[in-house]
Amino acid sequence: MIQILLAEDDADIVHLLKLNFDPSLYNLTVSKNGSGALQKALADNFHLIILDIMLPGIDGIEVCKKIRERNITTPVIMLTSRSEEIDKVLALELGADDYITKPFSIRELIARVKAVLRRSELKADMPAETIKEIQVNDLYINKEKMKASLKDKRLDLTAKEFELLYLLASNRGKTFSRQELLEMIWGYSFSGYEHTVTSHINRLRMKIEPDLEQPSYILTTWGVGYRFTE
Repeated sequence: MIQILLAEDDADIVHLLKLNFDPSLYNLTVSKNGSGALQKALADNFHLIILDIMLPGIDGIEVCKKIRERNITTPVIMLTSRSEEIDKVLALELGADDYITKPFSIRELIARVKAVLRRSELKADMPAETIKEIQVNDLYINKEKMKASLKDKRLDLTAKEFELLYLLASNRGKTFSRQELLEMIWGYSFSGYEHTVTSHINRLRMKIEPDLEQPSYILTTWGVGYRFTE
């Protein structure tokens, strides 16, 4: 049985999802506000969280942020009635795995749910990372604690920034294209969002590079993508 936390205050949407998710396969736990959703997400073991951005009290963006700060890796799909790009980008940066804009078709949502769950299963089946700690000059990365520090000062990184940094640093010298990084960090759903990778690389460089004009950690392979220094 797949356990799904649905954080949504629109009774019609809740009713619609309950009607269309096969109860023999999916068990939906509903929360109508952000604080309740956060408590449930921290207390229970869900396979997926469907999280509306516009929730009473704590909004969905803040809930997602707090979930990821606790190192909870449960896949998150954000629901939003807004069309602004900033909401979508912010959701991805804070660790959401996908998003869907209201109004949406129930078929599309179920397809997104299945795709996110498949990616989650693939990650679970992958062998455990052998590199838990990485030290390169003044930069220290701890995979288990999701902690990165520079000159013994902890870096303030979003979940995706940390994943991107760890992926590059654990494959030193290997060049990844923007599309490869997009697929490995954000998933196939975001094809066409290569600029998200570029913006994350730029922010990472601002946080870790002593000289932005001559980066010493994250290097550019011109015409291809990015690599971590050897």
